[in-house]
Amino acid sequence: MLETARSWLDKEGRIAMATVVGTWGSAPVAVGGQMVMAQDGRFEGSVSGGCVEGEVIAEAEEILTSGRPKTMEFGVADETAWQVGLPCGGQIKVFIERLERTHGLPMLERALAARTRRQGLISRTRLSDGTRQLFGRGDAALDQELHRHLDSGESELLTTPEGEVFVHAMLPPARVLVIGATHIGQLLAQLVKLAGYEVVVIDPRTAFAAEARFPGIRLDTEWPQDTLPKVGLDEFTAVVALAHVGHIDDEALKLAMRAPVFYIGALGSQRNHAKRKQRLTDAGYTAAEIARIHSPIGLNIGAQSPSEIAIAIMAELVLALRGPKVYKPA
Repeated sequence: MLETARSWLDKEGRIAMATVVGTWGSAPVAVGGQMVMAQDGRFEGSVSGGCVEGEVIAEAEEILTSGRPKTMEFGVADETAWQVGLPCGGQIKVFIERLERTHGLPMLERALAARTRRQGLISRTRLSDGTRQLFGRGDAALDQELHRHLDSGESELLTTPEGEVFVHAMLPPARVLVIGATHIGQLLAQLVKLAGYEVVVIDPRTAFAAEARFPGIRLDTEWPQDTLPKVGLDEFTAVVALAHVGHIDDEALKLAMRAPVFYIGALGSQRNHAKRKQRLTDAGYTAAEIARIHSPIGLNIGAQSPSEIAIAIMAELVLALRGPKVYKPA
């Protein structure tokens, strides 16, 4: 969506952008979801899954002319809710603003550059007038509150002395590096892609890492110790060792244990993992580093078949990335 916004803004000089700044009840689009609208009515993205987009687009036409940002609240009735995936009904709050080439392009280009470098970015917007500030990790102006949002990845609408302020955590997409082009790896790669994350399958065994076995999936046939440093191991990356071959899995795990990745998992029984732990200990890795490895891998749901194991792994990945869902009363 950001690429489209930059393209339209560069060509036309003016676009409207809508951002979900608050939700109550069930909502198909999370806080931070965005939609961009061109002057000719074209749009991309979503703020509600379809139920209020028409009203947002109509309002955007006015904002494209006046330049005054506006915050709108929508309550979704039960009968409409079912049609758009809101079985409990709910409310959403949407901020609509006009972006112009002079100030909008630098913002979009910085956001896109941060995504390319796989770095997080915080956008702080005052809703009364649309004044926006951008902060990256390491910026001197990144205070403790903003740092907390950058670490958690949570966007939030705050009430401050200057009015409502929306703090938008703009993080790169999660990425899963699957070590081992096995049957479980095939299934997991498709689940990761379906979830909207990036996925790379790494296996030096070219008979395993064949395009015919992984349609539409990025493959790398170098050894993990050669590939992982080039791909990069950051806080938005997970490493899942599924080769079930010690000299392939271990090399990936060694790099992952000393990197800020959000998840490390390795296929194997408790007995096999005990042997793996001894190998890694002998190689100089500490008990704390080895304890980062989830093994046996996946949530304990009694999975037996490769499909079930892939589902269990995917569930554990989501849990590690998002954390357990905590009920927050309105």
